[in-house]
Amino acid sequence: MTSPAGDPRSDPVIRAIRKRRVVRALTDEPVDRAALEAVLEAARWAPTAGNRHLQRFVVTDDAGTLRALRMVSPGMVQRPTAVVAVCVDWEAVAAYGFPRHVTGPYVDVGTAMATILLAAHALGVGAGPVSSFSRAAVGAVLRLPRGWTAEVLICLGHSAPVQPPPFARTRRLTWRDLTTWVPRR
Repeated sequence: MTSPAGDPRSDPVIRAIRKRRVVRALTDEPVDRAALEAVLEAARWAPTAGNRHLQRFVVTDDAGTLRALRMVSPGMVQRPTAVVAVCVDWEAVAAYGFPRHVTGPYVDVGTAMATILLAAHALGVGAGPVSSFSRAAVGAVLRLPRGWTAEVLICLGHSAPVQPPPFARTRRLTWRDLTTWVPRR
């Protein structure tokens, strides 16, 4: 895949993918409401299985709610000024006739998360996903509707000038390190 210029690294989307990082240190400056809405608008365009949109977004920028979320989310090392919870609406899943163990909604959560992370990066907002949290407690803190479960929390804020080092880095893996080719027949 090459861009019109012939070099995939010159494509702005590819550059954004390569430059985006998980932000683990945030300032206490609030994220502008317009930026939050732009991130959510981008998330709406994330691909979904069958274009069904079974994921839901719950957002908070309330300081008390954010403190409560940090208390039940050991993976939240950031101190975000806003959080987007990407949820699955299991009643909508059931209304489509899917069993509870179907995996499609989790794929939709992942594509929404990736889209939110890229949109935040494009807008100059720091972002980092959190998957280590009590689903029941987060549901209570966010007052999620019946049948909704939070599957990932995305912390948003303004990047602090100094970031902690990555948790575990050995060497930067290449796509070749992560890929197995199936032989041609």
